[in-house]
Amino acid sequence: MMLAVQADRVVSLAEWEERWQQNRISFHRPHVNKLLERNIKQVVNGRTGIRFFFPLCGKAVDMKWLADMGHSVVGVEIAEKAILRFYEDNNMSYAVEPVPSIPGAKVYKNVEKSISIYHCDLYKFNSCVEGQFGAIWDRGSLVAINPEDREKYASLLLSLMAEDCRYLLSTLLYNPEQHKGPPFLVPNEQILALFGSSCDVQLLDSVDALDQRWREAGLDFMTENTHLIAPKID
Repeated sequence: MMLAVQADRVVSLAEWEERWQQNRISFHRPHVNKLLERNIKQVVNGRTGIRFFFPLCGKAVDMKWLADMGHSVVGVEIAEKAILRFYEDNNMSYAVEPVPSIPGAKVYKNVEKSISIYHCDLYKFNSCVEGQFGAIWDRGSLVAINPEDREKYASLLLSLMAEDCRYLLSTLLYNPEQHKGPPFLVPNEQILALFGSSCDVQLLDSVDALDQRWREAGLDFMTENTHLIAPKID
């Protein structure tokens, strides 16, 4: 599996692991994501005990926040260091188990078994491993995927969505001519092309995300959009 990092190439698993080893993970925040907090009622939609899926979860504190609310979380992460950091940072005990259906993979489960994080290639994970999910939170996954692989990524996510699934997706908009780094741009029309044939796609939020980091990168605007994606009801 490859992730987008440079304008003319994609990052390898070894490089991604190296970023974690060197603590070059500025994309992670020590608090619960505000977009998730603001839109959690739309995702929960009156339900309890929801199974959430986190693609490329890293060490997101959002996982513990949801588990503490009574939901359960399944994440997939290719960097083992990220998984270990999640449990260490949150002072959580865990057990490690093999995953028979994915050769070489391991799953890290907290004692309460409300959080399970799989250490494996995302594309080797499927509904046969953990079934389908009632919710998905995707803040930094789709935007990090090589644009050429996004159709494959969307197909995987669609296959993991239960009939009542509510998929919260955060994406970025900016002028690609001003940014020579990672191809994080995900236009709204691409989201519709990826998910619109089988799902209803609703724009919930559109906020100014231009901070000093992006200004120094040469951008004059950065917009973070939040979409809610749900299977169409016949």
